[in-house]
Amino acid sequence: MPHTPAPAEWIDSRHAVHRLLMTLVITTLGCSPMYVVSVVLPAVQAEFGVGRADASLPYTVMMVCFGLGGIAMGRLADRIGIQKVLWLGSLAIVLGFLAAGMAPNIWLFIVAHGLLLGLLGSSTTFAPLLADTSLWWDKRRGVAVAVCASGNYLAGSIWPTLTQWGVEQWGWRSAYIVLGLVCGLGMAALAFGMRQRPPLLNPSGGTGITQGLTSERPFGLSVGTAQAWLFLAGLSCCVAMAMPQVHIVAYCADLGFGAARGAEMLSLMLACGIASRLVSGAICDRIGGLRTLMLGSALQCIALLMFIPFDGLVSLYVISAMFGLFQGGIVPSYAIIVREYFPPAEAGQRVGAVIMSTMLGMALGGWMSGMVYDLTGSYRAAFINGAAWNLLNGAIAWVLFMRVRAIQRSVHT
Repeated sequence: MPHTPAPAEWIDSRHAVHRLLMTLVITTLGCSPMYVVSVVLPAVQAEFGVGRADASLPYTVMMVCFGLGGIAMGRLADRIGIQKVLWLGSLAIVLGFLAAGMAPNIWLFIVAHGLLLGLLGSSTTFAPLLADTSLWWDKRRGVAVAVCASGNYLAGSIWPTLTQWGVEQWGWRSAYIVLGLVCGLGMAALAFGMRQRPPLLNPSGGTGITQGLTSERPFGLSVGTAQAWLFLAGLSCCVAMAMPQVHIVAYCADLGFGAARGAEMLSLMLACGIASRLVSGAICDRIGGLRTLMLGSALQCIALLMFIPFDGLVSLYVISAMFGLFQGGIVPSYAIIVREYFPPAEAGQRVGAVIMSTMLGMALGGWMSGMVYDLTGSYRAAFINGAAWNLLNGAIAWVLFMRVRAIQRSVHT
């Protein structure tokens, strides 16, 4: 039986702070697979003798399964508690890295990433934890969710460089095995501190930002229609986001700078994303999730386009840092939007669904960029393709924002 919820006075308390810190570390460990696969992409491609698009498939399949698993694990956490779900995820992380590290061909490598690392492993440490965190905080919900989501980027800033070192020292297979043991066992140990269920929050969940709106009609739309618009927004922004995140290592290798420089750029990009998420969380608490989404979308598009004319080593380091600073707050803003406009009782399910769309976008973007590269022999067209998807995301955010403004004006008049 699941444990009873924590007392209401634990909201915004030191208990919430302690839990948030544990959540940050768990997310950092559990999200490692989605970044290290990019580091080993050149070695896997060479060993298995496949094209760039096929070598990108493990990432694509893993991100699709990550998104689907987020919904399933979110619902499971609502029923049995986050602790048991995290233990399941830790076991899958260990088995997934071991299976991938011993895979004899690309297809079993793909299965290990999809089924174990994506569907059952990393999925337990993002959407379910974002939803759980949003239920422990009220006054600083945006910052708290941003801290939780920063574990995803902290993983990206730590593990690529360490993995690249492991690949150079032991080979990619041994590096994968060590990584699985460290991350999986670390998650299992920390899950012991996640026993308590979240406090029951005020069911209204409203703020001044959502004045004049009801959770039964988000943006003045049916719940299903509103969810569909957010799904498309999440998909499109992350197709664009995946271009540099998935292919920066291979891109640097193609330019003659070496895979190690690409791994450093990826780590820099995601380290800057941590700062971006924290700042964006504070911005969310002041202006709301929709405005934060529009701001992040516009800035991400600018940074993405800058990769096209500038391909020098120093330029790529600078643009990678800018890209991380500009796009870090986009994904957490969706969790805030769900909490602001949708029924609070459905937070886990709705957050899981929109996070799934972002993971599908990352998966599609990673594969699509590899395919464009195979067809054109360069990444220039792939960057342009990403910018087009980014513009779609910005347009959706703008439409939803204008609907909110129209509803608020009608209420005041």
